[in-house]
Amino acid sequence: MTRHFLRDDDITAAEQREILELALAFRRDRFLEQPFAGPQAVAVIFDKPSTRTRVSFSAGIAELGGYPLVIDSATSQLGRGEPVGDTARVLERMVSAIVWRTFGQDLIEEMAAHSSVPVVNALTDSFHPCQILADLAAVADARGGVDALAGLSLAYVGDGANNMAHSYLLGGALAGMHVRVGAPADYLPDERIVLDAKRIAAEQGGSITVTTDHDDAVAGADVIATDTWVSMGDEGEYEARETVFSGYQVNARSLEIAAPGAQVIHCLPAYRGKEVSADVIDGPQSIVWLEAEYRLHAQKALLAWLARR
Repeated sequence: MTRHFLRDDDITAAEQREILELALAFRRDRFLEQPFAGPQAVAVIFDKPSTRTRVSFSAGIAELGGYPLVIDSATSQLGRGEPVGDTARVLERMVSAIVWRTFGQDLIEEMAAHSSVPVVNALTDSFHPCQILADLAAVADARGGVDALAGLSLAYVGDGANNMAHSYLLGGALAGMHVRVGAPADYLPDERIVLDAKRIAAEQGGSITVTTDHDDAVAGADVIATDTWVSMGDEGEYEARETVFSGYQVNARSLEIAAPGAQVIHCLPAYRGKEVSADVIDGPQSIVWLEAEYRLHAQKALLAWLARR
């Protein structure tokens, strides 16, 4: 049966570990494996703007020996209303995998339901699982290996209802981490995803905490994560959100109450002086640029892993 990667828990904890180990290996040797030699084409579809996703998948597919077939949906028949299933049935006959950055989770699930080749979620409104693989790989690299992840406390503060919060809950739980989400009361994670994360955490020796208090989330944390307060599509709420989220900024005080040597991550783009202060994101405890680089290595690892299935 074809394996897809539509949300973080579409893989097991053991499979996540295997992918993360491979990501670290790809950083040591960027041409370690070339499963798409030929070159075989991989479709990379964009419904939303992108920098890191577009560059990392395009470069990564090429380094895997393949051809990145980058498609802007606005200039394709998808953008003119062609059914997702019809697009999937066409693409599966021409490409070795489909990567899609889109809106609703239902869209990518429909693509996968009609595709005989792997479908990868490059971001939806609900999840951003490739980013979390990159984040975990970067933390593992900075701390000496994948074994270091289990038992770490990861605090995410900011918009708890967005795709990053949901993926940190699931991906962090799979890694055996103690995941804490600190967010305003009106911006808490989807309770169904919290329950899924708690079940996984119980199996892997981690834990899940959701709080409305920045300090409760960050105190003693080994890793602090944040994201923009205004996700794509929410630009009209900018002023209101800035007021609501002002107490959730990651700054020098956050580091003071976190664990000594706590690392800071951010999926980017970052807005200095908003969700994170400039001295923190550009400071010595930030591993943001390593994290960004790992988008390349982690996605190559994921695609290579899926190609073996």
